[in-house]
Amino acid sequence: MSILVKNVTEDAFGKYGRVISGYEISELLEKMDDTPFPEGVIYEPSDKLLEELPIFKVISESIFGGMPIQIGYCNGHNRLLNGLEYHRTSEINVAVTDMILLLGSLQDVSKDFTYNTSYVEAFFIPQGTMIECYATTLHYAPCDYNGKGFKSIVVLPKATNLELSDFKKCVKEDELLVAKNKWLIAHKDAKIKGAFVGLIGENISV
Repeated sequence: MSILVKNVTEDAFGKYGRVISGYEISELLEKMDDTPFPEGVIYEPSDKLLEELPIFKVISESIFGGMPIQIGYCNGHNRLLNGLEYHRTSEINVAVTDMILLLGSLQDVSKDFTYNTSYVEAFFIPQGTMIECYATTLHYAPCDYNGKGFKSIVVLPKATNLELSDFKKCVKEDELLVAKNKWLIAHKDAKIKGAFVGLIGENISV
């Protein structure tokens, strides 16, 4: 299945998030030179070197309204959708390299928590662009642009994506919880261990 890749500056992105400007992020981008760049995908929720920069306090106080946050990264090579996750809060991403995000809307998830991948839209995020993905936006690991791999900064409320404590599942949505503040709907072809399989349709490739 081929998918049209739109630019993040297009109006179509407005239902998923917004482009953010006005913040000095050059030091943040420079520090990312020291992070791993594997053939697969690596995600680090919290990186001490990134969080020591002055921008950490600025983002916490300004964008997140004083909430405690974490700054990490997602780097590597990927071309498949594989799954879609969501949080109860917005996620901030900074494209350290050009990259593509595959996005959907939580409103299109069915009552049984299945989701048809035909609803997914692809957006090109140019290098150096900072964006907010709203809490209702389904997303997952970025995809390569022109096969060159990607590096992305990820800012979320503190403890998001950390190991989930044992708890008694009360409702159907609890089956989607795979980490703290992380609900995941996986595609069967991705074979993600322990994940709820609910993506219907093709495992989109870009």
